[in-house]
Amino acid sequence: MTVRQVTVRVPATTANLGPAFDCMGMALRIHNEIHVSLDEATQPTVRISGRGENSLPQDTSNLVYRAYARLLEATGISLPAPIISCRNEIPLERGLGSSAAAIVGGLVAANYLAGNPLAQGEILSLAVDLEGHPDNVAPALLGGIQIVAPGTESIATSPVPLPPGLRVALFIPEASISTAEARAVMPAEVSMQDALFNVGRTALLVNALATGRLEDLKSATEDRLHQPYRSYLLPAMRLIIAEALKGGALGAFVSGSGSTVLALCRGREMSVAYEMAEMARKTNVPGRAIITFPSGEGAQVVDEREDAG
Repeated sequence: MTVRQVTVRVPATTANLGPAFDCMGMALRIHNEIHVSLDEATQPTVRISGRGENSLPQDTSNLVYRAYARLLEATGISLPAPIISCRNEIPLERGLGSSAAAIVGGLVAANYLAGNPLAQGEILSLAVDLEGHPDNVAPALLGGIQIVAPGTESIATSPVPLPPGLRVALFIPEASISTAEARAVMPAEVSMQDALFNVGRTALLVNALATGRLEDLKSATEDRLHQPYRSYLLPAMRLIIAEALKGGALGAFVSGSGSTVLALCRGREMSVAYEMAEMARKTNVPGRAIITFPSGEGAQVVDEREDAG
């Protein structure tokens, strides 16, 4: 039996978690679904609904298709032209890993339809080659909280236990910030003092999550390497973070490169979301607040159909 159709669900992700710049990420329970059919098309087709339906390309330049084609190229496997249908819930350019989800979804779908020729680590390497940022693609593929450490030949990943009962409050501004824009405002060099500050906070963050010492998260999510510079792109960012902490968040930070602000909670998440939204209203930042959860699952095949031939 040959698999002819597959649906892959991929989670949103938040990178950095405050101080762990480019080396930690966490999956969230907001998902994109990618359905690929090999049954009817004479040429590749891409369809999009939901987020990005009026802005993302719906041809072979689409990132899902590019990832799909990249895996087949890497394996030397030929498949019929796909019809790719994307149902997107992850907001674009808000620091929630929409491009990582597209890449991982395309790779996992192609690998499954091709008979799973690549192991998970090989898929991760291809994803990093396409995305450039392993802190997003690792949790999108593997789920949970992931430490990533790129090496000369491979990428080391290590999961951090998800504390029970952890909730996530998000404030998602209407204004987007591209990753390129967010990186452009950062300095090429930082002081030794700031580097040591972040190294210590990252170690504290991992320990707090792994041991359940969640009272340490307020200090453990502080950062000096990227948020002070990125706050110029969204000046209210610091105020929204401060209001989240005042409202009862365990820790709060910019999600990825922004513009979303994320607060970690265990209780009081509704109050935290309200306070973030209220501060945004006072500072004229349109957007919306939502509550979600960390996801222990990464990309998952949720449906498949086989050819009876």
